[in-house]
Amino acid sequence: MKFRPDQLEGNLRKGLAPVYLVCGEEPLQFKEVVDAIRARAREKGFSERQVLEQTKDFDWSSLAAEAGNLSLFADQRLIELRVGDKLGREGADAIRAYCDKPSQDVLLLIQAPALGWKDLKTKWAQKLEQVGVIIEVRRLQGPALVKWLDQRLRAKGFLPTPEVAALLAERVEGNLLAADQEVSKLALLLEPGPIDPEVMRAAVADSARYDLFDLTGAALAGDRARTQRIIHGLAGEGTAEPLVLWVLARELRMLAAVAFARRARADLNAVFQTHQVWESRRAGVMQAVERYSISGLWQLLLECAAVDLAIKGRGDGDPWTMLARIADGLARGTKGNK
Repeated sequence: MKFRPDQLEGNLRKGLAPVYLVCGEEPLQFKEVVDAIRARAREKGFSERQVLEQTKDFDWSSLAAEAGNLSLFADQRLIELRVGDKLGREGADAIRAYCDKPSQDVLLLIQAPALGWKDLKTKWAQKLEQVGVIIEVRRLQGPALVKWLDQRLRAKGFLPTPEVAALLAERVEGNLLAADQEVSKLALLLEPGPIDPEVMRAAVADSARYDLFDLTGAALAGDRARTQRIIHGLAGEGTAEPLVLWVLARELRMLAAVAFARRARADLNAVFQTHQVWESRRAGVMQAVERYSISGLWQLLLECAAVDLAIKGRGDGDPWTMLARIADGLARGTKGNK
């Protein structure tokens, strides 16, 4: 069976297929589809998760071997097979052989962002479609993007007029990550309920001298002076305090996850994917993480919680002063003052 991403939820409610293939290079939908399948698998008792990563010297016989192994800890297991740019003949044969006789106690989730429509016409893909589910994520454009944005806004509690989603679609130009950020900003700036074009324009107007993401960029680069100039500029322009807190806390959570995975020698690619750190940023993040201790990052996150209380009038302190201190800590590093 083949489904669009927006059809997946209804399909998962009916039950789990033995094999799922998620392909396509639109990163936001890809991540959300994979997360939804994982979550449903956990609900259905697939409590143990194993990851097979196709590298240059990957042994495709490990797929059958891993599926046939008995687990000491769980009766049902989720195996995630992450495919690189090319599947190859050996990989195609291994997947087709698995689909000929899928394990009853294993759910196989194949993640293959680089596969295209030609790959889906091959024999192995057709065999997988007979026993499992294929979900291809594509870049949304035109009416499909407008519909997606309307659904996204309604999920946040908004009641948009027809023009609102169309205006947002023009603003993001098909970039779903940017679209998701815009909707998240609106949820921070506005109360749930009706929203019209005038209200939206006022909320997302790009009138600030400094962009929010310039703030985290300067902080990760260790430029303390520029970080403070940006945050004072944001304050002077009347930028919403919760929006600045959201950007800083999101960056700190990402850095803490990377630092922890690095110390544990875990798969950093999985962490980067979870926190939507794309290839162009990864080298900068890895260079910046050298300046942080895990305990120091958690301390800054605790300060973020204190700012949240102050913004809501339930804690002491001036929110902008506290935000400036957190931003400086992010720029300075947490392994000691510099």
